[in-house]
Amino acid sequence: MPPSTTTPSRRNGARTWRCWIATSRFRKFEYRGRDMTGRVRHFSVNGQPVFAADGRFMGYRGSATDLTEQHETEERLRQSQKMDAIGQLTGGVAHDFNNVLTVITGTIEIIQEGLADRPQFAAIAQLIDDAAARGAEITSQLLTFARRQPLEPREIDVNALVVETAKLLKPILGEHIEIVTRLADDAWSAMADPSQLSSAIVNLAVNARDAMPDGGRLTLETANRELDGVRSDGDVIRGAFVMIAVTDTGHGIPADIRERVFEPFFTTKGVGRGTGLGLSMVYGFARQTGGTVAIESEEGQGTVMRLFLPRSEGEAATRTGSAQAPAAARGHETILVVEDDPLVQGYVIAQLGSLGYRTLVAGDGAAALALVDQGASFDLLFTDIIMPGGMNGRELAEAVRLRRPGARVLYTSGYTDNTIVHEGHLDPGVALLQKPYRKSELSQKIREVLAGEPAA
Repeated sequence: MPPSTTTPSRRNGARTWRCWIATSRFRKFEYRGRDMTGRVRHFSVNGQPVFAADGRFMGYRGSATDLTEQHETEERLRQSQKMDAIGQLTGGVAHDFNNVLTVITGTIEIIQEGLADRPQFAAIAQLIDDAAARGAEITSQLLTFARRQPLEPREIDVNALVVETAKLLKPILGEHIEIVTRLADDAWSAMADPSQLSSAIVNLAVNARDAMPDGGRLTLETANRELDGVRSDGDVIRGAFVMIAVTDTGHGIPADIRERVFEPFFTTKGVGRGTGLGLSMVYGFARQTGGTVAIESEEGQGTVMRLFLPRSEGEAATRTGSAQAPAAARGHETILVVEDDPLVQGYVIAQLGSLGYRTLVAGDGAAALALVDQGASFDLLFTDIIMPGGMNGRELAEAVRLRRPGARVLYTSGYTDNTIVHEGHLDPGVALLQKPYRKSELSQKIREVLAGEPAA
């Protein structure tokens, strides 16, 4: 079409648009911009045109409302809802996967025992064992993010734990990363699960290492902090906390993805270079512990990850130390096994039999109670928590104890809901064996419960 036929139309359209703008009122017109600090701000404006006596347009008179805080609150709510939804999904996946891993982990141990004199096949079995262990680690991270990993918090010396973890980091990070510690002499003791805290620090350090491919400095710092504010998910956080900061001199986190780094499976690394679960595990651990985690990062200037843990109310903190894996202990008692997954049920029966125990088996709570009502004799109820049929493991245990006062109970599960866990912590006096578990762990926990020892 010739230019001469379009130019008048465009000019007339632009003139008409300007005239409409100049003579129109507007209400609740929202726009956004940046203030002098670079922060994005949201405004809602109302206005009406002002004309001179001769009809000339003079401008607008109106008002503007700053909606920045409202928009940020709504965004935190959306983020919280999204993370909760992802948490429910990942928790369910981890539950089913842990049932499968329980069978794989346990049966490969049996196979390894039979291949002691066949090194070629023993090496293959070890590969399967290592893969199962890696799968268990991933599901543990998923459950930690979903806040369905029951924590065993205790009063800990944070400085001592950081020092011990720093020793583990040296071979992990490599010679090109310098590790510096700046520990507050007056650091409070914290109430947290020491193994989960150590894993959180390692995950933060590994992410820092990946941000410094050409080398750099990793700084581990502790300090006491009083918080009185709002977390990134909108919840109020107030009180005394112990801060553990992990600082790197890497390339920093771009602003457009900073709010997504805690999402599970979100990663900027190439395929095969990470699961995207490290930071989500830290996020879940911090929330479940009653603390929070904060990010401060600038591209080209590095990143600071601050983990805040509730201060312990006690006086003395427990120093953490490495524990040796217990040997498989044998027994002769009778155990009532209640497990709905056929694969897991078969595995448990085989393992208990190899340890010398007699077993009674039920697929759900109703079948187990029927055995009890028929007069079946047993020394321990070993029951899954999440089961079909309308009765969970806790309800089954309570029903059994009404019939058999003092009956000993050991729970097991691929994940836990609020049945035996409240505020992320196991209920007092509850013994739990988390799936997947090895033969030595199964035998040790059974002996603890039968002997009346507190659950570890």
